[in-house]
Amino acid sequence: MVGKDILLGAWRLMTTARAMAAIYEENRPITKYVHSTSKGHEAIQIAAGLLLKPVDYAYPYYRDESILLSMGMQPYELMLQLLAKAEDPFSGGRTYYAHPSLRREGMPVMPHQSSATGMQTIPATGAAHGLKYLESQGMLTGAEKGIVLCSLGDGSVTEGEVAEALQMAVLHKLPILYLIQDNDWGISASGDEMRAMDAFDYALGFKGLKRVRVNGSDFVQCYSEMENALNYVRTERAPMLMHVKVPLLGHHTSGVRSEWYRDDYEKHMRLDPLPRLRELLLTLGESEKDLDAIAGETEALVKADFERAKAAPDPEFGTLKMHVEAETPIVEEKGERSPAGAETVMMVDAALHAVDEILKKHPEALLYGQDVGLRLGGVFREAATLAEKYGKDRVFNTPIQEAYIVGSTAGMSAVGCKPIVEIQFADYIWPGVNQLVTELSKSTYLSMGKFPVASVIRVPTGAYGGGGPYHSGTVESSLLPIKGIKIAYPSNAADMKGLMKSAYYDPNPVVMFEHKGLYWSKVPGTDMAKTPEPDEDYVVPFGKARVALEALATSVDRGESVGVVTYGMGVYWAMNAAKNFPGQVEVLDLRTLAPYDEEAIVSLTKKHGKVLILTEETLRNSFAEALAGRITQACFQYLDSPIKTMGSEDVPAVPLNAGMESVMLPNAEKVSVALEALLSE
Repeated sequence: MVGKDILLGAWRLMTTARAMAAIYEENRPITKYVHSTSKGHEAIQIAAGLLLKPVDYAYPYYRDESILLSMGMQPYELMLQLLAKAEDPFSGGRTYYAHPSLRREGMPVMPHQSSATGMQTIPATGAAHGLKYLESQGMLTGAEKGIVLCSLGDGSVTEGEVAEALQMAVLHKLPILYLIQDNDWGISASGDEMRAMDAFDYALGFKGLKRVRVNGSDFVQCYSEMENALNYVRTERAPMLMHVKVPLLGHHTSGVRSEWYRDDYEKHMRLDPLPRLRELLLTLGESEKDLDAIAGETEALVKADFERAKAAPDPEFGTLKMHVEAETPIVEEKGERSPAGAETVMMVDAALHAVDEILKKHPEALLYGQDVGLRLGGVFREAATLAEKYGKDRVFNTPIQEAYIVGSTAGMSAVGCKPIVEIQFADYIWPGVNQLVTELSKSTYLSMGKFPVASVIRVPTGAYGGGGPYHSGTVESSLLPIKGIKIAYPSNAADMKGLMKSAYYDPNPVVMFEHKGLYWSKVPGTDMAKTPEPDEDYVVPFGKARVALEALATSVDRGESVGVVTYGMGVYWAMNAAKNFPGQVEVLDLRTLAPYDEEAIVSLTKKHGKVLILTEETLRNSFAEALAGRITQACFQYLDSPIKTMGSEDVPAVPLNAGMESVMLPNAEKVSVALEALLSE
C-alpha cells in the first residue's frame, strides 16, 4: 500500500499543477510563449519525481512539469521559464517551458535536452552508458548507485534514433528507465495514424528490455509500478521500459489548441487522475473540507507566484552572447613541437599516440565508433592496439549508428566522462548531424553554461586514389554554420597531435577532420605531413593559423608576392605549386576552421595585396567563398586584385574513376595556373 502521507503529498502536487494549467489558460496574452502542461499526465509524473534520488539523472520532456514539481521545483521557478525571465533557473529566458537543465543539491541532475521529440533518448542512454563505464572503473564511490530516467511521449517512439538508443541499452545492459507517456495523440495525428503498435509492443523486439504497462489514471498503481521499476533498474543495472496510458486533458501545446482537432475529449475526461485520487483519499478518511483546503492553498500559491513571475525582470540584452561556448583552458601553444631526437611520424601515428596518451593519463576518457575495437583498431588503423591496452569497456565498437555515436557524447559528458568518438567517413556523418545540431551544439548556451558537452568527434575526410562517392567527401562547409561547436583540420603530424590534445581538453564539442590522403603521406608531394613527434604536453590552441611557407621579404617589397589561405590537402597543393615561384608565395595553414584565425588572414592580405583561398570542397556556397567575402570587407583598401578562390568542381559526389576524380579536384598544377594569373595582375 502507498501511505496516506504520500497520497496527500500527491494531491497537493496534482492540484498545484492543475492550478498552474488553469492560470496559464486564463492569461493567454501573458503566457504568450508556446508551452505544454502536464494536465492528465500528473499521476505517473508525480510518482517518478517523488521516487527519483539525488544520485540519479533525469531527462524529462516538454510536458513534464509535474515531474519537476515533485522533484522540488517551485511554481515560481517554472513560471520564470514560462515567461522567459532573466532568473529562469534553467536557461535564463532562452528555452521553452519545462525544458530543464539543472544541477542542484538534493535533486537529480537534469542535463539539457532539446525540444526535438525522441532526440533525448540518445543523450540519456549515453548518460547511462557513462555511468556503467564509471562503475566498471571504480570511479563512482557513493553508497547509492545512480540510474537514468528518460521520459518521452509515445508518438516519439517512432523516431529511428529511439531505436538506436534502445539497441545500445540492451546491448550494453545499461541502467536506464524509459518512461513512455501515451495519450493517443501526436499533435493532431492520432496514435492509430502514426504507428502500427504502441511502445510496449514495439519494445518486445529488443531482447533484454524488461517492460510493464501502467494505468496512468491510477496514482497508486503509478507509484507502486514506478517504485518497482526504479528498484529493478537500480539493482539489476539493466534497462526497462514503462508504457503508461494517460489522458490528454489540455491542448497539445498552447499553440495547437484541442478544439481544432480533438473529438475524444469527454472520453479522456473520464480518465482524469485528479478526481480518482480525491475519491481514494475520501475513502481513506480524509474530509472534503481538508482536501479543498489543500487545493485552495495551492491555488493561492500559484496565483501569488504568477504575479511575482510577471513582475520579474526580463534578461538584459547584453547577455545574448554569454555561454555561446565554454571557456577552454588551451589558449596558447605549449610543449615541444619538435623535441630533440624525436622520431618522425606519420599523421595517423600522431593521432594514435595522442589518443593513447590521453587514455593513459585520463581514466574518464573513452574511445568508440565503428570498427575501432580490438579486431581492427579502425579502418585506417588509427586506433590499433588501443582496445588491447585499455580494454573493451573503454575502447569499443558501436553498431552502425552515427546518431548514437555523436549524441551519446552529450550524456557521457553530463555524467563526467570525456568521449572520443569516430565517424568512419565524412560522407556518413549526416545521421549524426541531427544530434550535433539539436543536442550538442546548443547545450552550453541553453543551459547558461551548466552543461557544456566535452566530446571529440573524429571524421576521416577527403579524396585520393579512387575512394569513390561515399568515402571521399569533404563536408566542412555544411557544419561550419553550426554555432557552439569547434572544427579542426590539421595538415601534418605535429598539428594532428597538438590539436587532438587541445580538442580533448576543450569543454566544447570538437569535430576533427582528418584527411585520409595525409594519414600515411602516400599521396605524392605530401611527405611534409610527416614531422618529428611532439612531446606529450604539446597543445595547439584553436584559432591560431601557421605559416607553412613564407615569402621572401624582397618579393613582398617589390609587390611580387601572393598569399594562399588554405588547410588540409590544400597546404600541399599550394606548397608544391609555390616551387614554380620561388620566394613569391606565402602559404597560411588555418589548422582550425571554427574558430579561424582572422587576424592572421587580414595580416596576410595586407602584406601581399593578392590572395588565393584554396579548398578541397566544391566551391559554390562554400566556406572558402564566405571567407573571401569577409576578407574583402575587412581589407578592400589593401587589395591589388579581387580575392580568388579555388576548389573542386561543382558535382554532387567524387567519382569512383581515378581519372575523373583528378579532374574534379584541385592539384598543384591547377594552383600554379591560378598563382601565375594573380602574380601577373
